[in-house]
Amino acid sequence: MIKQMLTNQILSAARVMGLQARRNYGISAVLFAKASDPIQQLFVTKLREYAQKSQSAGGKLVDATPEIERELKQEMEKLAKQYGGAQGEDMTAFPAFKFEEPKIDPINASA
Repeated sequence: MIKQMLTNQILSAARVMGLQARRNYGISAVLFAKASDPIQQLFVTKLREYAQKSQSAGGKLVDATPEIERELKQEMEKLAKQYGGAQGEDMTAFPAFKFEEPKIDPINASA
């Protein structure tokens, strides 16, 4: 009885370890392999190209025309009006919160 229980536990552990090994191999194979698919290689190339353009743009829109810049400005002004932003306020910045500590009355321990 004990021998059978021990055998079942060993077989169960072996199955789990085999599954983990397959998962780890599958993940690492993808990470270490180069892009062999031409579509995948094109995608990676375009991502790198966009990253370079984005870096050279300095945080602004990539390949933006003056018309697109104007539309962006209009939309940001519309958002500022809709959500109560002041004129010229940066609506893309995360708001700064200031929390004050509440005043707590001391507890009278002698009472």
